[in-house]
Amino acid sequence: MRITIQTKLFLSHFAAIILVSGSAGTYFYTSAAENLKTALQSRLMNSAALISQCLDTENLDQIRSESDMNNPAFKKNLAALREFVKSNPDFAFIYIMRRKENKAFFVIDSDLQDPALPGEEYEHDVPALMEGFLRPSVDESITEDKWGFFLSGYSPLEGGEDDYLVGIDMRADEVQAKFERIRLAGMLSFALSVILAMIFSRLLSMNFTKRITDLTTRFALIAPIEDDLGDVAQGDELDQLSLSFDHMSKRLQIKRQQIDENQVSLRSAHSEMEQRVESRTSELLQSNQKLMQEIAERKNVERMLEQTSRTDYLTGILNRRAISIRLDQVMAQTARGSKSFCTILLDIDHFKQVNDQYGHDVGDQVLKHCVEKLQSCIRESDELGRWGGEEFLVLTPETELAEAKKLAQRLCVELAATSFVHQQNEISVTASLGVTRYLNGENLGACLRRTDDALYAAKARGRNCVVVTDPE
Repeated sequence: MRITIQTKLFLSHFAAIILVSGSAGTYFYTSAAENLKTALQSRLMNSAALISQCLDTENLDQIRSESDMNNPAFKKNLAALREFVKSNPDFAFIYIMRRKENKAFFVIDSDLQDPALPGEEYEHDVPALMEGFLRPSVDESITEDKWGFFLSGYSPLEGGEDDYLVGIDMRADEVQAKFERIRLAGMLSFALSVILAMIFSRLLSMNFTKRITDLTTRFALIAPIEDDLGDVAQGDELDQLSLSFDHMSKRLQIKRQQIDENQVSLRSAHSEMEQRVESRTSELLQSNQKLMQEIAERKNVERMLEQTSRTDYLTGILNRRAISIRLDQVMAQTARGSKSFCTILLDIDHFKQVNDQYGHDVGDQVLKHCVEKLQSCIRESDELGRWGGEEFLVLTPETELAEAKKLAQRLCVELAATSFVHQQNEISVTASLGVTRYLNGENLGACLRRTDDALYAAKARGRNCVVVTDPE
């Protein structure tokens, strides 16, 4: 029986996909079932522990037999247990037990139909139940007693001379229903995987065999197969491709002989072409050298223009546009989890008087002098920019407010410690500084306004000082 390549590919890919999806589905179903079981056990145990904290455990020792069911403590705790059951429909029963001589006895049972009576011994041996007198515990599997099949959680109580616990029963059918929903979801997922596997395998096999058919068609166009060879191509698509390829190879051998005959004439033409190429190559090399020189000059001009657009023409430090860009970049880094940054805004005191008394040229020299002092004091990671006129901004990335304050105080002291000399006249230079820290998530304009307010506060205090504003 002839089986096409398309059918073979479809079956092989379908089997592989079903195997992988089945293995993955089994693994995820097993994991989901185990996680559900763990979640139910954790819920029962934690709920028992929580309820144990909400019960009134006084006078539990007074409830010993059926005659004590009229005891106020019995009625109060019974009402509380039934209220807990009513508030959570997943819980079947909640009860209190007493341990005596390694045996468990009922004290209060929330069951409305067939409650266990006070003092009734629980005859089944459940290790998790006995452990519940000591610490919170839960059944490892569903247990059976005369009330039915349950998964239970337990937590100890402090109630008197004997040991007490509170227990919670969840009916097995509720547990099984939850597992059944997981099983149904797994079956639906597997069915969907089968459908997708069929579609994917079909598309993949069609795509692959289409390429083989296209190659066969192209070979036939290059070298048509004679009619007397038609009976040979009775196999699958690869057999047909092989026949077309062999026939094309024979035709190509004939073409090869014709090509060899033309090689002699081509060699002479090639020699003439080489001479022309050498001449043309020399011309191209000269043109290329001129072009490279022009490119180098243009790149140099572009670097100069970029440097001019980023730096202040007078002091050589970053201008306001460049330092603003750096502020946006550092703010973005802070939003991605980097440490916050601080800003220091500095204003030269009484700078207008220097311009009025000595002229703007001297004022420019004073600004350069201040920049040199500031650059010698800031850290390598800090950035200095001219904010405008005689105002300068210092950006301190990944810096706490206390550290930025110390840096600002050092800048203030260093500027005031030296003076600028012009024609034997000492020009005293001081500055007012405002400091603040960027609060992650806030608008950058708010941070800069806070820094500016701190600067004006420093001026109001008499200048030549530092004012720090804490955003928090």
